[in-house]
Amino acid sequence: MKKTNFDRYLDEQMQDPAFAARFKQAGEAWDVALQIAALRQQAGLSQRELARKLKTSQQQISRLESPGYEGHSLSMLRRVAKVLHARVRVTIEAQSA
Repeated sequence: MKKTNFDRYLDEQMQDPAFAARFKQAGEAWDVALQIAALRQQAGLSQRELARKLKTSQQQISRLESPGYEGHSLSMLRRVAKVLHARVRVTIEAQSA
């Protein structure tokens, strides 16, 4: 597959350890947001309905499902998981040398 200009640019930027760390962190936030949205949709709930069950606002659910949001608390993730009949699993791994 031929590399696009963006692919080449991203490869170049990923050589910067600070950029690579920010890129990875953004991907992790994106994963959490997508998982929450998918579980909510599988449960057949709107953001408003999930918010009602959690006794919070629809805006808070929207934030949790936003890829740019990084303020997820473990306690809120556990509350969301309980309502959606899921579980929270956090993994912290040693960095390779």
